[in-house]
Amino acid sequence: MNKLSGIFKNMKIDKSDARKRADEIKPYRCKNLIAVLECPMDIKNIGTVIRNVNALGVEKTYIVDPRNLIPDDWQEMRERKSLSKPSVSAIKWSFVKRFDSTEECLAHLAKNRFISIVTSPHVKGKDNFILHEADYTQPKLAVWFGNESRGISDLAVENSAFCVSIPMFGMIESLNLGTTSGIVLYEVTKQRREYQEKYKRANRSD
Repeated sequence: MNKLSGIFKNMKIDKSDARKRADEIKPYRCKNLIAVLECPMDIKNIGTVIRNVNALGVEKTYIVDPRNLIPDDWQEMRERKSLSKPSVSAIKWSFVKRFDSTEECLAHLAKNRFISIVTSPHVKGKDNFILHEADYTQPKLAVWFGNESRGISDLAVENSAFCVSIPMFGMIESLNLGTTSGIVLYEVTKQRREYQEKYKRANRSD
């Protein structure tokens, strides 16, 4: 009985620590920022991106998943070892929504007044920017990452405000999905946090 009491006591401490951490990071979360994965092929890559999303303070992950790699229900996703392990349990702390098609995801974003931008190592779309030269402080922003082999779809490009690329200086001109999402989302969240802090300071001075 004493051993059982000790287990429950530790569980309470762990829960308390998690709540404390959640409270500490809350001001640094980037609201109305969504990372969108379009037709990823590898569930390990999905887990890695979710880990990046959580670590960098992105609010949500949307996944266009016509192959049904992941379940519709978020609770089921959280219990999947194939997602939990590569995400280092970040799936348990991150909101993820699944869509059957690019069209469905775009319609949902448009309905909620999100601006979409796409990422690509190549020039695509009407407006193209090097990663650190673009502005990511729009009120509601969805950042799209394409399929591991085919890249971003023409449909996503057509419905985006602009395309961003990571500057490359080697013989290889592309990065894997996990690395790309980490680099891009770092720049996006950095700008948005700076903007949010500036906005807060301006309101405090009024």
